[in-house]
Amino acid sequence: MRVLLVGAGGVGTAITRIAARRTFFDLMVVADYDLGRAEAAVTALGTASSRFHAEHVDAGDEAEVAALLRRHECDVLLNATDPRFVMTLFQAARSAGASYLDMAMSLSRPHPERPYAECGVKLGDAQFSQAEDWAKDGALALVGMGVEPGLSDVFARYAADELFDEIEEIGVRDGANLTVDGYDFAPSFNIWTTIEECLNPPVVYEADRGWFTTAPFSEPEVFDFPEGIGEVECVNVEHEEVLLVPRWIDARRVTFKYGLGREFIETLRTLHLLGLDRTDPVTVRGADGPVAVSPRDVVAACLPDPATLGERMRGKTCAGTWVRGVKDGAPREVYLYHVVDNEWSMAEYGSQAVVWQTAVNPVVALELLATGAWSGSGVLGPEAFPARVFLDLLTEYGSPWGMREH
Repeated sequence: MRVLLVGAGGVGTAITRIAARRTFFDLMVVADYDLGRAEAAVTALGTASSRFHAEHVDAGDEAEVAALLRRHECDVLLNATDPRFVMTLFQAARSAGASYLDMAMSLSRPHPERPYAECGVKLGDAQFSQAEDWAKDGALALVGMGVEPGLSDVFARYAADELFDEIEEIGVRDGANLTVDGYDFAPSFNIWTTIEECLNPPVVYEADRGWFTTAPFSEPEVFDFPEGIGEVECVNVEHEEVLLVPRWIDARRVTFKYGLGREFIETLRTLHLLGLDRTDPVTVRGADGPVAVSPRDVVAACLPDPATLGERMRGKTCAGTWVRGVKDGAPREVYLYHVVDNEWSMAEYGSQAVVWQTAVNPVVALELLATGAWSGSGVLGPEAFPARVFLDLLTEYGSPWGMREH
């Protein structure tokens, strides 16, 4: 397998460090708009860098990405950029005849009149609209294959296949007890993406109603996370799992709730109130005259790069899927989860916990595709594939998952 990895930020760099220990691929081209960043990711691998090659690429230029895929005869494009570039890279892969894999799906747009009641354009709609064409070509786009979405969806498939006869509700619950020394506010993941998913209308699925939206931060609940993390307040947030799970799994209700914390929620609300979450440019004075800038990009530039915070971070992060239903005629409730301790991920890989936890899952998926354990065509989510082989290989990577009966 020959892989084009687009994006050499925190997650992309972690992907290279994880993949360097595996033998399933022949070449990984690490491409970024900032060539120096791509080169740094490769150089950091030391003697393991012989199967890696750094390139410059503009992720917003479909023709340039497709040409890079063809030049290096890559079989698959792994997208480690933010969601703004999903459709460009998705289409570049198809035009070059490569498979495609991402960790976040095409962007949503709220309903113009009833944003907190009805869906407008949903996450992934732009990709699923091309599913028939991908299937007709025998090509595969594996979408939403990070940790959330990704591993959380694998957990949902596993629960449906092996743990339940009927499922009442599937609820992804994400929480952490991470702190960052020296910062009062320092998100542990890409702030551009965090603002997007947290301030958009959250989507909920119910079998008798379909997909619908609620207000941001709705339905707060306190969830007790395992391995010492403890109780964290979680709220509804827009996320891909709610759009993916019902396509392949029969469940009466699907939700996603994120343990943001009261301070984080209030900060996001303030950004929204001030218009600093906007992505459309505003004109400001610059040293050489007026400059058009995106307020959200300014916010991101003012905050520390999450990839650089590992040495200052303390604690654990947990991604998991809570499932309630019936097995053998009796009620059952479980939480399938994956916990990463920042101290471990920094010592073992030099990557902070949140980006490492995101990065490991697409590498596992690539290996399953390379060996043929996973195969298919069309635009498919993680739920479309057998779960047990993924979970077994994740454990082999040295990062086991857990299950708690409620």
